[in-house]
Amino acid sequence: MPYKRIEELPDSVKNSLPEEGQHIFKKAFNSAWDQYKDKSGSKGNDSREETAHRIAWSAVKKKYQKKDTKWIKKS
Repeated sequence: MPYKRIEELPDSVKNSLPEEGQHIFKKAFNSAWDQYKDKSGSKGNDSREETAHRIAWSAVKKKYQKKDTKWIKKS
C-alpha cells in the first residue's frame, strides 16, 4: 500500500536510510505502486508490493551507496 508519510515506512527503511533517502524511497514506491496496479510489466511472479519495493530501492541506490552498515550519499 502507498505511504503517506515517511513515518509509515518499514523499519528496515527508516532505520537504515537518512531522511532524504526515506523521501526518495517513499516517492518511488508510491509511483511504482500506481504504475503496476494491474501487474503488467512486473517481473515474474512478484507481487505489486515486491515490485514497488524493488523499484524504490533502485531509486535510492541512484543517490546513495551502502558503506559498511550505513547508507551514504554518493559524491
